[in-house]
Amino acid sequence: MQKLKHVEEQRGAGRAQILESIRKAGSIARIDIAKETLVSPATVTAITSELMEAGLIEEIIPDEPRQKAKRGRPRVALKIRSDAFPVAGIKVARESLSILLVDFEGNELAAHEYALAEPQMTPDALAKEIKISVTEACQKAGLDPKDLSAVGIGLAGLIDAPRSFVHWSPSLDQRNVDLGEAFSETFDCAVLVENDANLVAKAEQLFGLGRKVSNFLVITIEHGVGMGIVIDDKIYRGTRGVGAEFGHAKVQFEGALCQCGQRGCLEAYIGDYALLREANAVNIGHPITDLSNLWQMAQDGNPLATAVFDRARRMFAMGLANVVNIFDPELVILAGHRAAFDHLNLEAATKEMREHMIRVDVEPTEVVAHQWGDKMWAKGAAAYALDGVSSMKIRELAKNAG
Repeated sequence: MQKLKHVEEQRGAGRAQILESIRKAGSIARIDIAKETLVSPATVTAITSELMEAGLIEEIIPDEPRQKAKRGRPRVALKIRSDAFPVAGIKVARESLSILLVDFEGNELAAHEYALAEPQMTPDALAKEIKISVTEACQKAGLDPKDLSAVGIGLAGLIDAPRSFVHWSPSLDQRNVDLGEAFSETFDCAVLVENDANLVAKAEQLFGLGRKVSNFLVITIEHGVGMGIVIDDKIYRGTRGVGAEFGHAKVQFEGALCQCGQRGCLEAYIGDYALLREANAVNIGHPITDLSNLWQMAQDGNPLATAVFDRARRMFAMGLANVVNIFDPELVILAGHRAAFDHLNLEAATKEMREHMIRVDVEPTEVVAHQWGDKMWAKGAAAYALDGVSSMKIRELAKNAG
């Protein structure tokens, strides 16, 4: 029995590996799958037949230049079946929801923005708001919400993704919420919840600057601060789902109060709310409620406003140096609205970071800003939902085979 279970686990891993290779390639012949995955051609043929029967992939005859065409039967390739399992990806922000519907191949079907009444609410209230927003997005795409195979949701906070369990999130008015279970009563399909920074890392890995990089970090800078870690092509979450909390790394003993409830967190010095709090605390003039106004004051030469941003930059550079010294990534990607805003002065922060880094005689970690807009976050959530559907269908194959 144990041996049979081990064989089936290997078979399941093989199915996942082959499906991922097809998704990554776009279209690929069976013989090329065997070469890439080091799986025998016979096993590739058997597994791809199962995947086709499950409706996950389909055969195509790729277009080839006439001069490359060979005599005899045209070469057959495999691709993801685009019309199989549509999913929704959702980014939960303070004031809005960004929704993206994609087909199983990852092609966009519809995008939608939905305004939230409150930045923080009960799990049930958030579920209802998300359901309304997804219904509106489905109307744009000509879909029924019941057509969706999964919904991926990204929100800020401390999240155990495999369980869709939220230890804490600024979007919820309570702690320790089994959000997957709470949302299952609202949706007719699987609901998968993940930290939003991890989803940005997923989007960068599949569609962005991380496509050809095996080890990189994504740091998101908005109202709060988050981080996604990719090590050896896999997202690292930690044992409890709280293993990448860059914003809650401590930089000052008994320091400023963070929105998580603790003191001295990096976020409490560089997050939107932290900068506004400091600006108003030092009596910079009239009350400042928007960071763009504070930034304009600094640009106009206001010394107090300039000092607020200078301290934030120094704190950020120190925190950045710490994570680079720990992980030694090839690339650090700064994402989110504030990455494009550049109030932390990326060039100066990178220079200061390198002064705090361990020095060796090789090229240092590259730091770049990449701003995709809110759709980036939703696209990562959609990619996470696609992964979830793939895993569920592969488990069904294993169950049917047994």
